[in-house]
Amino acid sequence: MSFLPYISDQLLIKEVKHVLDIGRNRKQEAEKKFNHNVIDPFAALFEAAGFAVNHQTWKNSETIRQCQKTVQNHVGTLHQKILGHIDGWQDLGTGSVIDLICEEKKIIAEVKNKYNTVTGGKLAEQYYSLEKLVSLKASRYKDYTAYFVNIIPKKPDKYNIPFIPSDKEKGIKCPENTQIRIIDGASFYNLVTNRESAIEEFYSVLPRVIEHIFSAEYQQDSYQLPDKDLFTHYFSLAYKNNHD
Repeated sequence: MSFLPYISDQLLIKEVKHVLDIGRNRKQEAEKKFNHNVIDPFAALFEAAGFAVNHQTWKNSETIRQCQKTVQNHVGTLHQKILGHIDGWQDLGTGSVIDLICEEKKIIAEVKNKYNTVTGGKLAEQYYSLEKLVSLKASRYKDYTAYFVNIIPKKPDKYNIPFIPSDKEKGIKCPENTQIRIIDGASFYNLVTNRESAIEEFYSVLPRVIEHIFSAEYQQDSYQLPDKDLFTHYFSLAYKNNHD
């Protein structure tokens, strides 16, 4: 039985393993170079005392902290790659003008992992970048609909609305354009896959995929992801209103 109905096991395992490989390699690198990094010795003492942890626990936590940003960045890219494997959709890769395209539906998308990945004046820059793509006559994306995707929204609500961030330089909001939209991750997965619970389905099978990779690829027989049921709580908090 396949892990997911909208992507092959081979592609799913490949993309998840890529993120796991990056995390494992980054952790090994951080452990080897731990003493090469300048650690704030004052903060270390206050953290150990304030959090009531011993040195090894503090060191493990500091190692995770050093690796965390790298993993988070690639989790955002993981969503882009997964969605780019859906029939009719294409992942244009990092460094492209946009992240995803669906020629048939005339949709382009810029995918961000979390609502605060882009903030402040950068939001207006993102708007104007998308506006040029869908409005300029010379653009190959003229008359497409552009989506600014926040996989993890600020609040656990569905939305698919015009993207009208504040332009701080002009002191006004960007002009409303129905072709330039902002959308939460659950709604965008639904739009791409035509499955209302697609993002929940992905999250639900992810522990099994990870355990399979550890067992089959990393030769850690009978590996089980620790406390996986407890981690499900965080998905509920991020998307709890999406399935009411």
